[in-house]
Amino acid sequence: MLFIPDISGFSRFVNEVEIEHSRFIIQQLLEVLIKANDSGLEISEVEGDAILFYKFGDPVELSSLYKQVEKMFQSFHQYLIAYDNRKICQCKACISAVDLTLKVITHYGEFTPLSIHQFDKLIGKDVIVAHQLLKNDIPQHEYWLVTKTLNRQPAELTQWMQWNASSKATESGEINFYYTHLGPLKKNIPRPSIKKELAKKIKMLTVSKDYDIDIKTLCYTVVHFEFRHLWQAGIKTIDEVEHFLPGIGSRHRHVLDNGKTEMMYIGAFDYNPEGKTIFSETNEKDKSATCFVAEKTGEHTSRLSIELYLQPNILKQVLFNQFEKKKKEQEWKASLERLDSVLKEMVVPLEF
Repeated sequence: MLFIPDISGFSRFVNEVEIEHSRFIIQQLLEVLIKANDSGLEISEVEGDAILFYKFGDPVELSSLYKQVEKMFQSFHQYLIAYDNRKICQCKACISAVDLTLKVITHYGEFTPLSIHQFDKLIGKDVIVAHQLLKNDIPQHEYWLVTKTLNRQPAELTQWMQWNASSKATESGEINFYYTHLGPLKKNIPRPSIKKELAKKIKMLTVSKDYDIDIKTLCYTVVHFEFRHLWQAGIKTIDEVEHFLPGIGSRHRHVLDNGKTEMMYIGAFDYNPEGKTIFSETNEKDKSATCFVAEKTGEHTSRLSIELYLQPNILKQVLFNQFEKKKKEQEWKASLERLDSVLKEMVVPLEF
């Protein structure tokens, strides 16, 4: 048996950033599909946006295959939904990831493994047939295709399932197959819960400044860690800890000018270039949060506010107001002044 889950939906990006991000997302999705394999399928190779699974022996019961298709399909879309809710990057690859689709081709035939070093590559006429079936006239993008060699009369395994018959002309002759749409499976995918961390904290300080710059340039500069040391006082650099693409929940390390470090995680991000964009970082140690609020005030003007939130604690609030607030306020005002010159030199990529 040959079993090929195939991802599609990314455009051919010409921008370097978009290509890099789309590769990362596809890599993560391929790993999701491999982890969802619990039916003993072997991997022959990863082929770009698809995986060639196989299994020797008699044809597998269609009901068992459906469980595998269901698990892969739902795991695939659960990852995309979670990524869409936690992403920060606004390039075309990242914002369109949630629209990626998955189809599965299942074909039973004759093939043999060819061992090359430590790899087993499958060869045979039916391997070619299975790959030819990836291109067909099925109008929808998410479906499960089963050739008649695997099952002559597929049963409707769930209430919503409906099989359609079709065929494809190949070099090996006319290949008959059935297919059923997988879209209804999305209804059972749980949506991620959104934590409102700032709602549980007390706002202690707000500092704001207006800029003669468009809102997208302001947002791009503020949310990208590689620019933070250029304007925020006290920060030498910011190191990524866990994720290639930062998102809500991902951790990063502030390296301060005094040599100390602070482990942080992204608590919230809400991108709205026509209104307010909110980006917050929470200190893992004391749970204080710094929130950056970017607002559009005109076609080429914007405002940035930096807000400090503390955990509800009367003693800490009193101590902060007496001994730290003035110093923090001066520090942030200096940061906002430095940001003005950084913004004037910033070149925003077209994909943002």
